[in-house]
Amino acid sequence: MCFQDRVATEIVRLKQLVDAGRIGKPILVSGKVKWYRPPEYYTDSRWRGSSTLDGGGALMNQGVHTVDLLLWLMGDVVRVNAKAITALHKIEVEDTVVTTLQFARAIGTLEAATSAYPGYRRRVELTGSEGTIILEDNQIVAVDLRIPGEDLPSPHDNLKEASTNPSATSPVVSDVGGHRKILEDFIRAIETDGKPACDGYEGRRSVELVQAIYESSRTGESVTLANVT
Repeated sequence: MCFQDRVATEIVRLKQLVDAGRIGKPILVSGKVKWYRPPEYYTDSRWRGSSTLDGGGALMNQGVHTVDLLLWLMGDVVRVNAKAITALHKIEVEDTVVTTLQFARAIGTLEAATSAYPGYRRRVELTGSEGTIILEDNQIVAVDLRIPGEDLPSPHDNLKEASTNPSATSPVVSDVGGHRKILEDFIRAIETDGKPACDGYEGRRSVELVQAIYESSRTGESVTLANVT
C-alpha cells in the first residue's frame, strides 16, 4: 500500500506525539486538501475523471492519502455525513467534497478538491485537551501545547520547506523519496517476515471510508461504518 505519509519523518514524529498523549484527549480534527487541476489534467487523460477507471475524483485520487493519515493518527471513523459535487470540471466524478467525520474519540471535517484555484498546501490540524498541532504537507508548522517540551519539533524551520511542495498545483511527483522509503519498508517486511508500515488491511480502511463518504453524498444520509475495530 503506497501511503508514503506513514514513513515521512515529521509525520512519524506527529504520530508519536499523538500516541504519547501530548495533545491530551482528542477533540477536533481537520483535513484540507484544497488543490487545483487545470481542465487538461482530465481532458488529456483516458482515465482521470472516469468513474469506471478512476474510481472517484478529488477524494479517491488526491484526498485518499489524507484519509489514511487521519485514520492512522486518530483511529476509526464511526459515522460520516458528506456532500460531493462536480463544481468546475467536465468529469464524471467529484472535484469538490466536504465531509463531517465522527471518530470513535473525536469529531472532524475533511475537504478535498481539485477545483480550488490556484491550489493550497495540504493542511491537517489536530486539537486535543492539551493543545493543537498543525501539519502542512509533510511538515509540522505549529505546536501549541499547554506543556511544552524539549522533545517537540521546531516548526519555524519547516515553514519554507512546506511552502515549496508543488502537489497542490501539479500532478508531477518531483520528490520520490517517500515512495522509495515505503517500497524499502515493504521489502524489509518481506525479508524479515514482518509487517509493513501500511498493509492491505490498513489500506482497506481508507477505501471503506471513501466509499462511505460517497454513499452519504449519494443518499443525503449519514452512513455508519460497519467494520469498525
